[in-house]
Amino acid sequence: MPQYIYQHSSWPQFHWDHKQVSQPLAAARHAQGQLGGRLAALGFSQQAEANLQSLTEEVIKSSEIEGETLDRVQVRSSLAKRLGVEDASLPLVDRQVEAVVDLMLDATQNYQAPLTAERLWSWQAALFPTGRSGLSLVETGQWRSDVQGPMQVISGPLGRERVHFQAPAAMRLNQEMALFLAWFAQKQDLDAVIKAAIAHIWFVTIHPFADGNGRIARAITELQLARSESSPQRFYSMSAQIRQRRNEYYQILETTQRGDLDITAWLEWFLSCLQGALAQTETLLSAVLQKAAFWQTWGQSQVNERQRMMLNRLLDGFEGKLTSSKWAKLAKCSQDTASRDLVNLEERGLLRKGPAGGRSSSYDLVLPGKPNPRDSAS
Repeated sequence: MPQYIYQHSSWPQFHWDHKQVSQPLAAARHAQGQLGGRLAALGFSQQAEANLQSLTEEVIKSSEIEGETLDRVQVRSSLAKRLGVEDASLPLVDRQVEAVVDLMLDATQNYQAPLTAERLWSWQAALFPTGRSGLSLVETGQWRSDVQGPMQVISGPLGRERVHFQAPAAMRLNQEMALFLAWFAQKQDLDAVIKAAIAHIWFVTIHPFADGNGRIARAITELQLARSESSPQRFYSMSAQIRQRRNEYYQILETTQRGDLDITAWLEWFLSCLQGALAQTETLLSAVLQKAAFWQTWGQSQVNERQRMMLNRLLDGFEGKLTSSKWAKLAKCSQDTASRDLVNLEERGLLRKGPAGGRSSSYDLVLPGKPNPRDSAS
C-alpha cells in the first residue's frame, strides 16, 4: 500500500467532494468581493498603506512559519522603497531582507508572468543569498539532489526522530516539476482560489528544493490569489493566518500527503484559512484609517523629520512602551534630543505622558476620537 500520496498510480490526479467544498468556496469568494467594495471607498494613499502593511505581514509571517525572524522595520522599509509609498528617513536594510522582499514582490506584482523553472530557481536563490542556511550549505538555483540522502521532513530529538514525510526521489524532479508547471500554465475550468490551494499542496509534496520549499509554496499561493483577484495589490496575508494555525497547517499537510488523492479536507482547511485572512482585514483597515485620521488631525508639516518617522513607528504598531532612551536609539539621536522631541510632542498634544516619572517615563499616542487607556485606569 502506498505510504505517500505521490506513490499512487493515478498521481497527481487530485479529486475532491465538490458539494462539500462549494459552500466554503462561495463564502471565501463573497468575502473577497466585500473586501474589494470596501477598498474602493478608500483613497489612493490609504490603499497603498493597506497594501504595504499586508505585504509586510506576509513576508514576516511566512519566514516565522519556518522559524526565521525578520526585522519588521527593515521589511517595511524595503517594501516601501520599492512600492514608492514612503520617502522619509528609512533605515538601511540587510541583504537577507532585501532578497526575501524581492521574491514576494516578484510573485505579487508580476503575477501575470509565467511561472517557470528559472523563476522558481531565482526565488529559492534569493532566500539564501550567501548559499547557506545558518552554517549549512544550501543547493540553490537548481532542483535538489539526494547526495545527502532522501529529502525528509523530520521532528524530534536526535536518535528519536519522527519522519513526517519523505519527498519523491531527486531523479523524478525534472518530470514532476515539468508536469506541475505545465498544469499551472494551463487555463482550466477550475476556480482560481481552488487552483491556489492545489498548487500549494502539490508543490510542497514534490518538495523540489534543498531548502525554502514552504516559503516558495506560499509565494506561489500569493501569486495565484493575485490572479484570482486580477490585482497585484494584497490586502490580506495568508501566511499570517497559517502562522496562527501553524500546528494545524503541519498536521493537515502530513495527513494529506499520507492519504490518497482525495484532497477535500485540505481544500476545506485552505478555504477556512483564507476566510480568516480576509476577516483580519477589518483590523488592518482600521489601523490604516486611524493613521490617516491622525495625520489629518495633526498635519505632517507640524513635526520635524525625526518626529514624523517615530510617530509613524508608533502608528504602525510599536511593541512595548516608548521611552526617551528607545526614542534616542531608534531615531539615532542623543538622549537630550530625544527628550526635547518627546516634551515638544507632549506639549502640543500628540503624545501623552504616563504616570511614572524619571527614567521610567513612557509616552502614548493621542489618537483622534480614541480614549486613552491610561485615563480609564487612573
